[in-house]
This record gives sequence, C-alpha cells and structure tokens, in this order.
Amino acid sequence: MANRHLSRSVVMQTLFEWDFHDKKITDLAPSLERNAEEFATGVADEPFMRKLTEGILKKYPDLDKIISKAAPDWPLEKIATIDRNILRIGLFELLFGDKLEVPPKVAINEAIELAKTYGGENSGKFINGVLGAVYKELGEPGKDQQTKLKKYEEIPYEKMDLEQLGGAVVYARHEGDIYLAFVHDVFGRWTLSKGRLEEGESLEEGTVREIKEEMGVDITIKEKLGDNEYIANRPERGKYRKHVMYFLAESKYQDLKLGNSGGLDDCRWFKVNQILDLNFYDDILPIVTKAIKLLAQGK
Repeated sequence: MANRHLSRSVVMQTLFEWDFHDKKITDLAPSLERNAEEFATGVADEPFMRKLTEGILKKYPDLDKIISKAAPDWPLEKIATIDRNILRIGLFELLFGDKLEVPPKVAINEAIELAKTYGGENSGKFINGVLGAVYKELGEPGKDQQTKLKKYEEIPYEKMDLEQLGGAVVYARHEGDIYLAFVHDVFGRWTLSKGRLEEGESLEEGTVREIKEEMGVDITIKEKLGDNEYIANRPERGKYRKHVMYFLAESKYQDLKLGNSGGLDDCRWFKVNQILDLNFYDDILPIVTKAIKLLAQGK
C-alpha cells in the first residue's frame, strides 16, 4: 500500500475518533501519533498527515456545508461517521489541497478507495457521487489527466435533461465609481448570481426575480452578455445540462442581502479595480470582462 494512501487511512481513523467524541477533542496530535504507530509504523508520511489533519480541522465547517449541498437527501448527521470523514478528507484535498501534489482526480480516487476499504457496501458509490458532483461544479479541473476514475454510466450529451437559468452581472454607479455585485459560494469562489426559471417565466423575468431573491436588489436589464452551458451532476439525479444566459443589469447602490438559495455564504459590491483580486470560475471571467468593457464604453 502506498505511503500516502496509508497516511490518509491514519488521518481517517483519527478524524473518526474526533467525530465520535462530538468534536470535543481539540488536540488531535496524540491520537494521530498513536494511530500512526499502531497502523503505519515507519511507513506513514508524518508531515503529510499533520498537514492534512490540521487543514481539515480548520475547514470542517465549510466542508460540511459543501457536503450538505452536494448530498441534499442525506442530512450530515445521518451519513455514517466513516463516510462523513472520508468526504471531509476528499473534499479538503479537492478544494484546498496542492493540486500539483494531489491532482483532483487522485483526491477523488483515494477517497473512493478509503470508502471501499473501511466503509459499508455502498460507501464507495456514495463517496464517488458526492465528490463527483463537487468536481463537476468546479468545472472538472485537471480533467485531461490520465488518472482512472469509476464513472457513472454515460448518458449522451444531447439526451441529458436541460435546465435553463438566468443570471446577471449587476452594476451600480455610486459617487463617481462603478461597482459590481458578486456572490460567494461555499466552494470558495466569487461568481454571478443566477437561478432557475419558474414555469411561464421569460429569461428576463426569471433573472430579475432570482437576483432579487439572492441579493435583495431590484435590477433593470440592459442587454445580453452571453451564455454558457455545462454538465452538472447530483447524486440523486445524475448528469444533466445547465444552460445559463447572462445579462448586464443595473441596480441602485444599496446594501446587499444574501438570500436563502443555498450554497452561498456572502455577497458584496466591488469597485471595478478590485475585480482582478477575486477568485472566479474560468467560465465566468469572459462574461465579467465583457460587462466591464461595455461599462467602460458608457453603456
């Protein structure tokens, strides 16, 4: 067994103890050392184990939010303790780990193998489904790498369910400056507010409603910016297509109020010159860039 895989097993056992005792253990170093000595004497990567354990402890509230979003049919407390902590390990490496050291597909595959070894009969499939859903939402980083993953049964792209969404780059003029409004998701990215259309709504109507519900502001749509389409994956639904049309929309500069749409933890205004410092998804950048160019032209 590879040292890193064995090291993850030790971290998983240590987290299991911590979780089993209602997270009341504040110093996991003794447990980690004991488990390493018992199960991986002389072969475990101690710096890697410490770094992984400490990182998960710092990020576990965020990790748990993501688990809840990616597995909405499974309340966190109902997920088996082993599976819950394997998900924390996999998600931490997928979202916050060094991608050069542990590529995304390796992080997922390692978690699946832990689930097969230590979990129940369906643990591997469950872990695969949750981490796969998060991986799809991230835009499949490193998808061209050659790491093998067990995949869902493939569905032809044209036969996947299509979900239509509307979104907007919301801007406001205030004291001589232009501000843009963005929402922040539990995956650690700033992105554009968007949402699904309700029955009978046009793209424009649905977008206006969604922005109001998600950020608490009224908008006036100015023009279309463009669209993108990607494949999403939910454990209970499987793969489906999301097609998003984005608009440039004006609002008054006022306090933003984050709604209860789920998966988001913040919304803010930013001056245009602050945008370069934000962490965006790759497919959002062209939309935002086009909006800024239009605004610079006085649109």
